[in-house]
Amino acid sequence: MLRYIMKRLIAMVITLWFIVTLTFFLMHSIPGSPFNEERATSEAVQRNLESFYNLDKPLYVQYFSYMKSVVTLDFGPSIKKPSQSVNDMLSRGFPVSFELGIVTLVVAIISGITLGVIAALRHNGFIDYLAMTIAVLGISIPNFVLATMLIQQLAVNVPIFPVATWSSPMHMVLPTLALATGPMAIIARLTRSSMMEVLTQDYIRTARAKGLSPVKIVFRHALRNALLPVVTVLGTLAASILTGTFVIEKIFAIPGMGKYFVESINTRDYPVIMGTTVFYSAILIIMLFLVDIAYGILDPRIKLHKKEGS
Repeated sequence: MLRYIMKRLIAMVITLWFIVTLTFFLMHSIPGSPFNEERATSEAVQRNLESFYNLDKPLYVQYFSYMKSVVTLDFGPSIKKPSQSVNDMLSRGFPVSFELGIVTLVVAIISGITLGVIAALRHNGFIDYLAMTIAVLGISIPNFVLATMLIQQLAVNVPIFPVATWSSPMHMVLPTLALATGPMAIIARLTRSSMMEVLTQDYIRTARAKGLSPVKIVFRHALRNALLPVVTVLGTLAASILTGTFVIEKIFAIPGMGKYFVESINTRDYPVIMGTTVFYSAILIIMLFLVDIAYGILDPRIKLHKKEGS
């Protein structure tokens, strides 16, 4: 286990380095400068600003300077908001985005697994067809389209939920629904198909022959193995949820990282773009690592390392 963890940690560092390097050079390959839109300033002032942020240096010098800042976890000041550092923006915006992401992931997992199990137990029945219809709609409708529909129906036409900001649990309902519907649909379909396969296995027939109750058969024997495909995609779903929060946060005016990230893209605020990319990439890589560990815990037959001589 320790050897596997060490290998994965090395692979995680290499992956993060590759993402940072690729993002850095792609960002700098775009023509222009962050100060091009500031037409009120003279060329001399623009040159001084570029010198202050090291943008006048050769690209390889900028790259090594930035990698040094990444290692020291100091992402520097924002270009468009010099009074604020990228670290301050992360510490202020990430807790909100993290709260939204975690709540969305929990809602998607619980509702998706519940829907999938019910559909599998009522195979080819009305509940099964209804659950799969909901799942297809959830996959087909983009979250930003669903967000506008929810705002129109549940905040404008029928003013049940508030729309903007993030000051109470009621403000969490609409953005959570907009983000959770797609992942919930994927989890429901995976759980249903996996559960139907598991319920036909010999050990399930044996459990039934022993007279175990249906509840024990489903939750103690079937569900654990049926969740393996779901655990496999949790890393990808978590990535889609975290990146999807950027657009949803902008729609619902949520003061999370999405606000800073979208603004930094529009204004080409290099430190904010890079800091956000590095931060979220590290989180997603760690989550994928935790998913692999959870996969081995759920199924003891899966070994995370090779035995000696095998």
